[in-house]
Amino acid sequence: MLTSFDRDTPITVLYRDAHLIAVHKPAGMVVHPTDLARLEKISLMGLVRRMVRHRIWPVHRLDRPTSGVIVFALDRATASELGRQFREYEMEKRYLAVVRGIPTDQEIDHPLKERPLYRSDMIRSEPFDAVTRLRLLESVELPVAVGRYPTSRYALVELTPISGRRHQLRRHMKHIFHPIIGDTTYGDGVHNRFFRDRYASHRLLLAAVELKLTHPQTGEALTMTAPPDASFSSVLKELDLTGF
Repeated sequence: MLTSFDRDTPITVLYRDAHLIAVHKPAGMVVHPTDLARLEKISLMGLVRRMVRHRIWPVHRLDRPTSGVIVFALDRATASELGRQFREYEMEKRYLAVVRGIPTDQEIDHPLKERPLYRSDMIRSEPFDAVTRLRLLESVELPVAVGRYPTSRYALVELTPISGRRHQLRRHMKHIFHPIIGDTTYGDGVHNRFFRDRYASHRLLLAAVELKLTHPQTGEALTMTAPPDASFSSVLKELDLTGF
């Protein structure tokens, strides 16, 4: 996905108090400055820091092509506690995705080897446990021969990761032969091209739409939500998928 961002790119704030801020990350934007390509200048952390005029601490990440809810801490103590909640899987994350084919409701229990963030990173050889819950929301069959069949079927699914491995949702959907549309690493190039040509969709159709956590300072249960943005919802409208 080729997306241009600059220092004035607007970032939607979903929640903010004295200790943390939740924002909507655009698809195609990197989260951390250390993820940047050599010639790229813009990161979500940089834009949020500039917006709040305050130091921020990252506590989790979203893949560059994924859009949706992401949280930053505004002090070290909050960062430490939120980080613990993520590491111990005490937070509940919910995603929407458009996938090839029509999967059934299921729990995908498939261990994954950790993928390095950088080429120099060392990783252990044995896989880690990884579990994703999948719920079928709605499906559609198009009278178009995209692959070898006379029609093409797609589905809108809800994905809930129980663990937090790198690229887990994308790798798990590939594993069950229902790759996420727009995934240039684990997806189906033929169907990706169809969505680019027919629906002008140049992004990964994966969005983090809900995040539940416990406020580190007050103990309050917080739910942050972010409906799919225009680049995602326009495709759903074209497909007549509205089951979320």
